[in-house]
Amino acid sequence: MNHLELIIPFGIPPASLAKDLLKEMHTPGLARLIACAGNARTQTIDDFSRALSHEYWLAGQFPPADKANSPAIAWNRMQAYGLAPEAGNWYVLQPVHIHIARDHLVLTDQRQLNISETESRPLFEMAKASCEEMGLQILFGDAQTWFLRADEWAGLQTATVDAACGHNIDIWMPKGEFERPWRKLQNEIQMQWFTHDINAEREMRGAKVINSVWISGGAQNLYPALKQVSTANDYAQHISQSQGQVPVLLDNLCEAAINNDWALWLDNMLKLEKNWFSPLVAGLRNKQITSLKLNFSDAHKVASFDLTPWSLRKFWVKPSLHHLFSIS
Repeated sequence: MNHLELIIPFGIPPASLAKDLLKEMHTPGLARLIACAGNARTQTIDDFSRALSHEYWLAGQFPPADKANSPAIAWNRMQAYGLAPEAGNWYVLQPVHIHIARDHLVLTDQRQLNISETESRPLFEMAKASCEEMGLQILFGDAQTWFLRADEWAGLQTATVDAACGHNIDIWMPKGEFERPWRKLQNEIQMQWFTHDINAEREMRGAKVINSVWISGGAQNLYPALKQVSTANDYAQHISQSQGQVPVLLDNLCEAAINNDWALWLDNMLKLEKNWFSPLVAGLRNKQITSLKLNFSDAHKVASFDLTPWSLRKFWVKPSLHHLFSIS
């Protein structure tokens, strides 16, 4: 393997928690890598951008501040599911849970819904009927990911589900000329699902009901710039199966950070240390890896660290997470 590139979403901790998290971190491999890499190069997006920074990074589509939209990834996502989209304007459509806070509506992290295909299929069929009544086409990807064709809605500004979750959804709702027909469709689907047996059963067992749909990622064609990201359980598995041609997404920290569960964040960071960071140090030392790029992010920025085997020869540099924890 010559080159390896990783993207670690939410690897940059919040500035307000950095000091406390640092005290609990036991990641000597990561500390060695960060210290030897030195200062990072950063890319930053607006606080109210309609996707998270790593989502723009994956799509190669960092937006101008005045044209923020969710990355145009629907066609690429469809291909990943083995679907061949017909020509048109396609969106990612996701079943979600929206709950009522004291004075606003909040989108729940979709990962916490644990929607099974047995539950998803009937809800999809009901949504499909509503879509077809409006002359729209819908396709099933998996239990949590569907696709909607709405050719007339091109230009609709949408936000990704991860960018919007945990917040007042008012400012993240679709905007533009066709936001009203979208809301009409959303409302019809919500009403159909409200009394469905699937939601009654979920409620009885204490699970969150599936009470709405979320739209994002509108695209009219494939985007070659979209990074083909692989996922891997651990470093050894990836090294044995890949030649390092594809960036690796390590999304272990997403659910914890989005839901402000910092104990879980620390646990998952320790798993990354064991499965990735410590082996990466060894891989650089024995020149199994000749160049390494680590891309850490939070919601609004991506910080990139570059290393080679020569980087680890800085024997005078003490292991430290300063260059990572000081980014916020």
